[in-house]
Amino acid sequence: MKKILFILTILTFSVSYSQINNIASGESITLRIHYGILNAGTANLSARTANFQGAQHLYVKGTGQTTGAVKAFFKVEDVYESYINMATELPTFYVRNVKEGSYSQHLQTIFNHDNQTLILTDKKNPSNGSKTIKSVKGVQDMLSCFYFLRSKSPNELKTGTIINMNVWIDDEMFPFQLKVIGTENLKTKFGTINALKIIPSVKSGRVFKEKEGVTMWVSNDANHIPLLLKAELAVGSLKASIDDFKNVKYPLKFVK
Repeated sequence: MKKILFILTILTFSVSYSQINNIASGESITLRIHYGILNAGTANLSARTANFQGAQHLYVKGTGQTTGAVKAFFKVEDVYESYINMATELPTFYVRNVKEGSYSQHLQTIFNHDNQTLILTDKKNPSNGSKTIKSVKGVQDMLSCFYFLRSKSPNELKTGTIINMNVWIDDEMFPFQLKVIGTENLKTKFGTINALKIIPSVKSGRVFKEKEGVTMWVSNDANHIPLLLKAELAVGSLKASIDDFKNVKYPLKFVK
């Protein structure tokens, strides 16, 4: 289950910063994660404005952890952080600090968008030093990338829309694609709400059963907040559903 719980949860937080003001400072969204019939854990994504390296940034923090019976045999404590420059709409600094069972990793990445390079530092093994890696134009990290969808207007997210991007995850570049396949009224703990149904194309074999083994639903409004995710994994299935939200910029239209 290495990397499964939080990576899949973060998939639901798709949003860019071309309209960064769509994200209210102080926003917080929590998902409840189920692995098969088990209540497996929670994940939270929060955002606030911050001054970083002398420039205005949006600071996003994602946390994920297992709970209950799942935590007893597989403990997960993941923290992801990203500083996104509000002028350039691109990430400046990214942290992945995870503990998943016996596996742990603590990586920091500095983005140099002017010369399209990355500086990767392994904080768990500081003796390894830092590596400079060739990047691509407009690269996003795992958090900033998944703020891409929420910046889009309803006209930009019609059925059939396909969005492509390059995402930096761990120590490799990851081609990623989102496809809007329709809308539907979705039942949640807060009531029924109209949602966009989206399929992210993901790398198969390591975690997912198929190239398109994940389906997610986001609110069909200006917020585009995550509501539900379903995934078929190499072992079992996973579901993540919205459990709480605070300081969302636009009112959510749930029908009881």
